[in-house]
Amino acid sequence: MTARREIEAVTARIRERSRDSREAYLARLDEAAESGVHRATLSCGNLAHGFAACGPQDKAALSGGTVPNLGIITAYNDMLSAHQPYETFPQLIKEAAREIGGVAQVASGVPAMCDGVTQGQPGMQLSLFSRDVIALATAVGLSHNMFDAAVYLGICDKIVPGLTIAALTFGHLPAVFIPAGPMTSGLPNDEKSRIRQLFAEGKVGRDALLEAESKSYHGPGTCTFYGTANSNQMLMEIMGLHTPGSSFVNPNTPLRDALTKEAAKRALAITALGNEFTPVGRVIDERSIVNGVVGLNATGGSTNHTMHLIAMAAAAGIRLTWADIAEISEQVPLLARVYPNGLADVNHFHAAGGLGFLIRELLDAGLLHEDVQTVWGPGLRHYAIEARLDEDGGVSREPAPAKSGDEKVLVPVSQAFQPTGGIRVLKGNLGQAIIKTSAVKPQHRIIEAPALVFHTQHELQDAFKAGELDRDFIAVIRFQGPKANGMPELHKLTPVLGVLQDRGHKVALVTDGRMSGASGKVPAAIHVTPEAAEGGALAKVKDGDMLRLDAEAGTLEMLTDAETFARREPASADLSREHFGMGRELFASFRQIVSRADQGAAVF
Repeated sequence: MTARREIEAVTARIRERSRDSREAYLARLDEAAESGVHRATLSCGNLAHGFAACGPQDKAALSGGTVPNLGIITAYNDMLSAHQPYETFPQLIKEAAREIGGVAQVASGVPAMCDGVTQGQPGMQLSLFSRDVIALATAVGLSHNMFDAAVYLGICDKIVPGLTIAALTFGHLPAVFIPAGPMTSGLPNDEKSRIRQLFAEGKVGRDALLEAESKSYHGPGTCTFYGTANSNQMLMEIMGLHTPGSSFVNPNTPLRDALTKEAAKRALAITALGNEFTPVGRVIDERSIVNGVVGLNATGGSTNHTMHLIAMAAAAGIRLTWADIAEISEQVPLLARVYPNGLADVNHFHAAGGLGFLIRELLDAGLLHEDVQTVWGPGLRHYAIEARLDEDGGVSREPAPAKSGDEKVLVPVSQAFQPTGGIRVLKGNLGQAIIKTSAVKPQHRIIEAPALVFHTQHELQDAFKAGELDRDFIAVIRFQGPKANGMPELHKLTPVLGVLQDRGHKVALVTDGRMSGASGKVPAAIHVTPEAAEGGALAKVKDGDMLRLDAEAGTLEMLTDAETFARREPASADLSREHFGMGRELFASFRQIVSRADQGAAVF
């Protein structure tokens, strides 16, 4: 089944725009594939170093040069709940490889930071840059040229995009991404949010807040709200880089282990040594990128991916733009309500039918490209399934349920929650910005109010505590872009602005920073570009200037005459204190060369 005309048109424009860069990329891919893995041609000293720590069986296998060797790139650490389960995955993968006559080696570990730990802290300024560090670290691991394919163990915010960029840089190698799954459901997300707002108002103490947070984030696995981490898993599946049905199976379960071993075996089955050679640079093309954007909109996914998808696509020679993402959003209905777009968590979504149900609905409506290559084989219809544990402890699959198990969480296209995905591009005399409206009620989508300007989220929090914000206003938080300080998430603003909105005030946020995958009920124009540190128009705003944010019309304006606005000098900020401590001084070169948000905020 072909995609409907509007989706095909966007895909065609991306393909035409990317023609030269994509052709150059594929030429490099083919050249690398023809050269093959150099293991057989390494000097004896090189090869001896490469398998010195292996056991006798693996060492003998690698000596011959004809046995497939699987590289494992792991983002394991035991501080991140989502990545802690990866501790046991390498052993499972090695066992699976040996069962089919292959070998697996951990090629590299990559850093993985937790945005939940660093929110509002200096370390958050390294968060976005960590994506590109992960890509660089992966490249170092794979540069030994010992591997016929790779599996990638990563799940959270910047980790999966960084791993994807690296996988596509080594696009001649097959790549399978292996998730660890979400933690089991804890304290409901809406109750957690309620306690946060009460704490912001001073109505409960830190002990109550910590108890609520600990009951919400309580065990191994991803956080259960639908932020960037779980958006990552959706993307990897709908873009064909997971084995079907594997995204949202809880960790430390027999099915999770079975899926992990199956993924390792599949990666070895699609190397150039077999008959199903599937290099990842051929899996990811213009159609699969568009499928990812469709999935992002249909599920109400993370705004961070308006940057990550652009950077990921660029690694495969594909030029994706904000305009493409917004145009696709206008064609794709919202089919899922997962917090912060609803009350349910990702486990409820999975139980209601999950990605298998959603993919089938989107395919049947002509909203996805079905004729894509995946790691499971040709065609996305393979992913319209549910994965189960069979009697022998392996994986079996059956068609996704015909009906949703909970229509408060997941619905068919015919009963969509809203006709569009809710990701809009705002344009006006303040620049371009992204807004996500899927969690914003219609009555809050148009705000006209005076500006209150802050240079940090802590300044706004202090003003709230001092009782200075009980009024209508649009908060302008500037000098938070990639060049200024690495573009931290400003998630600490969510409870404060939510309280003010609940009190009946008209409030909104305009910032060149980010608001995380948990962007919620308050309208937020984020990723404003050009950023203030580049002399963008945001630097010209003063307290009291009337601003208008119109998410329906797609505009972001300062309501002053053009001549006055043009004459106004942009403000500056002393950012020197933002550039030292917690490792920030090591990223000076990144801040100098990083691209704009609408270009992926990348240093490559």
